Amino acid sequence: MAIILKIQNLYSFAAPTFPFHAKKKKMKSYQSILILLLMILPLLLSPNAVEGGKRKIHITDDLDDVVDDEEDEAWKEWGKKKTSQEFDPPPSDFDKMELSQIQEEIMKRHTGPAFGFVKLRLGIPRDKNMVAEIALKWTQLLRTGALGVKFMGIDLGTIMFNVEDGHKVLELKEFILSQDEAYEIKIGDKVYRRAGDPPIEVVAEKLRQSKKNEEHVKEEL
Repeated sequence: MAIILKIQNLYSFAAPTFPFHAKKKKMKSYQSILILLLMILPLLLSPNAVEGGKRKIHITDDLDDVVDDEEDEAWKEWGKKKTSQEFDPPPSDFDKMELSQIQEEIMKRHTGPAFGFVKLRLGIPRDKNMVAEIALKWTQLLRTGALGVKFMGIDLGTIMFNVEDGHKVLELKEFILSQDEAYEIKIGDKVYRRAGDPPIEVVAEKLRQSKKNEEHVKEEL
């Protein structure tokens, strides 16, 4: 409002200094300027126009409540200090434990990469392509389970595996023994089989004896 009054005073002060014929033209010019200013002033004095140049966008650092399908959990965790795993002390009564229980306790505390071998069931004809397919199938299955294990065929009856995290050996053992193709697992000097299954050497000896008996029968015929 103060700006409008100043414009009007300027107009009334300047008007008498001109002759009549020039005064009329000058009055029209001032009227045009006054109308133009009256149209612009509301826009200049509005709150949005005044604050428009000063307004800043604030982005919060708290992303926990944001729903974004493209947000990666690894990105949110990046830079945070890793919490140490809860300490699990070993049992003090090893003398009261079975050998299998002691082996499991040792495996549970294994750190770093670990490798071992899987003996496939005997008495089933296979070629190297079939063994490679079994190794690939197990690798893909455990990749979805985030165990980080790789299998590789060694011969027609053996598959070698490498697990990145030794703490996951027990989970790996349970998985392998759940597969029909597997018979026995060896990790270091420890051997694991299904409950009630004899050692693979016993099975191999029985198969050899059975084969000899069949050949002997054929010779007699």
